[in-house]
This record gives sequence, C-alpha cells and structure tokens, in this order.
Amino acid sequence: MQEKIKTLRDSSAARWTALLLLALAMFCSYIFMDILSPIKDLMQSTRGWDSTAFGTMQGSETFLNVFIFFLIFAGIILDKMGVRFTALLSGVVMLIGAVIKWYAVSEQFMGSGLETWFTNNLNYIPGFDELGVSPFYREMPASAKMASVGFMIFGCGVEMAGITVSRGIVKWFKGREMALAMGSEMALARLGVATCMIFSPFFAKLGGVVDVSRSVAFGVVLLMIALIMFIVYFFMDKKLDSQTGEAEEKDDPFKVRDIGKILSSGGFWLVALLCVLYYSAIFPFQKYAVNMLQCNLTFTEVPADSFWSSNQCTLIQYAVMLVVAIAAFASNFSKKTKQIILLAIAIIFLVGFCWMGYMRQSAESIFSVFPLLAVGITPILGKYVDNKGKAASMLMIGSMLLIICHLTFAFILPQFKASPIGGVIVAYITILVLGASFSLVPAALWPSVPKLVDSKVIGSAYALIFWIQNIGLWLFPLLIGKILDSSNPTIVQAVKDGIMSPEQAAVSYNYTSPLIMLACLGVAALILGFVLKGIDKKKGLGLELPNIQK
Repeated sequence: MQEKIKTLRDSSAARWTALLLLALAMFCSYIFMDILSPIKDLMQSTRGWDSTAFGTMQGSETFLNVFIFFLIFAGIILDKMGVRFTALLSGVVMLIGAVIKWYAVSEQFMGSGLETWFTNNLNYIPGFDELGVSPFYREMPASAKMASVGFMIFGCGVEMAGITVSRGIVKWFKGREMALAMGSEMALARLGVATCMIFSPFFAKLGGVVDVSRSVAFGVVLLMIALIMFIVYFFMDKKLDSQTGEAEEKDDPFKVRDIGKILSSGGFWLVALLCVLYYSAIFPFQKYAVNMLQCNLTFTEVPADSFWSSNQCTLIQYAVMLVVAIAAFASNFSKKTKQIILLAIAIIFLVGFCWMGYMRQSAESIFSVFPLLAVGITPILGKYVDNKGKAASMLMIGSMLLIICHLTFAFILPQFKASPIGGVIVAYITILVLGASFSLVPAALWPSVPKLVDSKVIGSAYALIFWIQNIGLWLFPLLIGKILDSSNPTIVQAVKDGIMSPEQAAVSYNYTSPLIMLACLGVAALILGFVLKGIDKKKGLGLELPNIQK
C-alpha cells in the first residue's frame, strides 16, 4: 500500500519538484561563478589582466563573506526569516552583483569616467592593506577592480543561496532520502561547470569578434532565470507551511549565544575544516583549470571554416553532454535491465563527447567533462549514505583521489605535452576522477551537519561552515595567481619588456607549484578524515550511520 500523503512533503513528486527548482537556481549560479574561468587567456589579451589580477578578482567573490562576516549574518537571516525570504533575497543580490561585473568587462566601461575613478582609487584600503588582505592593489586594472566589486556582491548572494538551499533540502527531506537529495542537487548544479566551459568561450568569440562581456551577459540572463526559480519555490514552500502549520519565523528567535553551541562541537569543527580544505583544492582549481590545460597540452589550431570550430559543433557537443548526464543520472532510478541500457548510452555518448572535445582542440571543451562522472555516481553515493552510512569513510576516499589527481596534473600530464593524443587521454581520465572525488563531498559531508547541531540553529551551522570555507575560496585563487607569477618570473619579465605578447604568456605558464599546493590541501584533508572517523567511533556522532530512519 502507498503511504498516505498528508502534506506536500509526503509526496515524492512534490519533494523532488522543490529540489529541482532549488537545483536549477544553483545550476545558473554555478555557471556565473566560473564564467570567466575558461577565458582567462582572453582576459589577459583583451583587458590586460595578468595572473595576479585574475586571481585577485576571482578571490574577491568571497571577500565580504569572510571579512565583513556577511555569511554569518546570512545564517542569522535564514534562521530568523526562513527559507523563502532568504532565497528571494539571495537571488536579487546575485543579480545585482552580476550586472555590475558585466558592465566592468564591457566596452562601455572602457574610457568611461568610472574607469578613470577606479584607476585613481581603491589603491589603498586602510587596515586591509596592512593585514595583506586587500581585494585591490596598485596598478590593478580598473576593469578588474570594478569586476571585483560586482563579484563580491554576487558572492554574498550565491553563498547565501547555498546555505538556503541546504536548509531547504533538510526541510523537505529530513528523515527521508536526504543524502540522495543533496547529492542530486549538487550533481545537477555542477552541470553548470560544463555549461560554463562550453558556452563562455562560445559567446566570447561569437561572430569571429572577441568580446568577453557577452559571456558575462549570458550569465546575467541565467541569474534572472534563477530568480524566477526561487519565486516559484517561494509559493511551494508557503503551501507546505500552510499544511503543516509551521511558521517561517520562529517563536524562539535566534540568539548570538546559539553560535557558541555550534562552535563548542568538536565534530562540527572537523567537518568545517574538512570542507575548507577540500573545497579550496577544487573551486580555485576550476578557475585555472582551462589555462592549466592550455599550458600543459599541445593544441593544433582548427581552421575557422571547419565544422569543429563552428557554432553548430558547440551546440551538438552540449546536446551530447546532456544525453550523458540525463542517462547516467536516470540509471540510478531504473530497474536492472533499463539501468544497463541507460549506462551503455551514457558511456557511448561520453566517449563521443570526449572525442568531440579532442577534435575541437579546445582546453575548455576538454575540461567540460569534469562534472559528468559525478552526475552519474553522486546519486549512488547519496543512496549508499542514506541506507548504509559510512560518510566519514567516503570523505577520506575523496581526499585520496584529490591528491592523486593534482599530482598527476603536476608531474605526469606535462610529460605528455609532446603527445597530443596521449596528453588528452591523461587529462580526460584525471578530470573525470577529480569530478568523481568531488561528488563524495555533498553526498557525505553536508547530510552529516544535522547530526552535529540542534535543528534550531542548522541554518547558522551551515553559514559558519560556508564562512570557514569562504576563507579558503578567497585565499587560494589569490595564492594560485601570485604563485603562478612568482614561479614564472621569466614570463612575467618578458611581457613587461615586450619580448613576449600577453597571448603567448597566457598559455606558457608552469603550473607545477600551484598544483603541489593544492595536493597538500588534500593531504591535510585526509589526515582530518582519519581524525574525524576516530572521534565519531569514540563519541558516537553517527557520521557512519545511515540517514534514513527505520
């Protein structure tokens, strides 16, 4: 007999519709988050952004969250005002920041009074300069400064959206398939990475004329769609509360001392530190991954009139990617015979997708494979954690895979630079494995948080974790950029002397040092994973126990 449906939450279709709305909104935000990542070389050649400027701008996304403590306030807003209000607020804030960033990289900004103002100002920020954490610096291009301002505002919105979506999933799925829901949400959202890698260069080079602002404009339109998704979710969530009698605003409002309850949990701190280490080795890397491939692989220029450089090819490749993602994801919810058929389709189309990326001789097309294996295995991992547990063990496996992948990029991939086919094969395998390791985090880490803190302050707990995570997401894009310039002094000097063009410099960096740093983050995460598993066994935190209550 079917379970009696009393509220929308009891309806599987309604639960997963709410999840789809939240996931689509995050899908759009993930695209904008990395919208400039696949065109780092174009930013250097058309806007004069060297690696330090690029890294400083990319790190600015989390600046206000870290140093103005906006994420902490976002958690308080979420606990006090509820999921609906916070979701709408985050959508509006993301859109405002995105529009500012678009204007900063547009042709209209160049030569404007604002460009002059940004050139002459924000070269010294009292206090922040002394601490060495300023989001700007002298001689930073004016467009990069204004883009940083917009990205800071967007960052406030996207991280607020992140904790809101996590809280929303807990609200709709607690006691049910929560790890599967969180893993599925992240799997869909991370398709935004592949979408960005394919379409950002597509729009930047559309019509044979390079204009990087078109890529950002594409992201702005998608954030408008994300806001619509949040509006639709608003009414679904309101309907649920009218059925359950729950109030969005709590009778017992948030108190500052509640933060102390969260911070006093040793398990919470271990999960938070694992999060910052793991995510710092992934998200900052994404911002440089395409350029790393450009520097470590040998590409042959495809003729402009060739099918492989055409817009039609881009659209076909994206369609193939969607078939891979849909078939792999749907296989998790199918019976054995149908599951085998769907997996076969996913594998065949994945091979076709990789072949198209090779034929296009495009680093961004190659890296766009990053989330595809994760889409297929994240639901599997989520279901496993829901039914069998072992979340802490999965985090350790993810850390080991992370170390292996970054060391492969650092030492093995460069050895294949003279082998166009061999290098691409190594790159594809490593990128797929890295994406798979990334899927272990949402499936294992985020569903563990409700086991560590009281449900009353779960929004603030997610906010604190995101705040700690944001420290790494601010620091490491900046560090990668600085390390790239400092470990490639001859390239930097050659550009200054006019011996090497910015276009040549952009694809000539040695990425070994930044990649070793990222691998070290994985080592630290692995050590913390062992500690967390030991404490869980000793104190019975329940991290290795299944989520579904029987």
